[in-house]
Amino acid sequence: MSIADVKKTAEHKMQRSLEALKTDLAKVRTGRAHTGLLDHVQVEYYGSLVPINSVANVTLLDARTLGVQAWEKGMAAKVEKAIRDSDLGLNPAAQGDLIRVPMPALTEERRRDLIKVVKVEAEGAKVAVRNLRRDAIATMKDLLKNKECSEDDEHRAQDEIQKLTDRYVAEIDKQLSHKETELMAI
Repeated sequence: MSIADVKKTAEHKMQRSLEALKTDLAKVRTGRAHTGLLDHVQVEYYGSLVPINSVANVTLLDARTLGVQAWEKGMAAKVEKAIRDSDLGLNPAAQGDLIRVPMPALTEERRRDLIKVVKVEAEGAKVAVRNLRRDAIATMKDLLKNKECSEDDEHRAQDEIQKLTDRYVAEIDKQLSHKETELMAI
């Protein structure tokens, strides 16, 4: 393994950590409806739990309402129950085959709670990036110990890994700030 491989691997993993954070932040409700909101809701389908988008079509009816259309007649009640029982605090209403899922307005207290959740998510992503930095530096020290690179190359690579880490931590802070602004907007 070379220093370039270590840097490339570290950057790839840091990028994945950032993508995971973006995915997690997208699931935090801001009062506006979006189809990804129900992605982690599981529905019982012939004895096993499957994601809601495997048994129903989720669409945006308007800015504050989702529409869920089950593909099979008998599934509508199970889908409605799964949405109601999820941790999202949603109250779906069936209208024939269509299940309407209105987004309740967020209270000030609920917004503050969501910001705390978002900050915890962002801190977890920062910790993951810093752990990747630590692992990359440890790998480079091993390369130096095994005389597979020079001290100068190892120091230069450590500086580059630190700059990479700083860049990803700044991006995580930017994502957090954006989500906080989104949550506080009425």
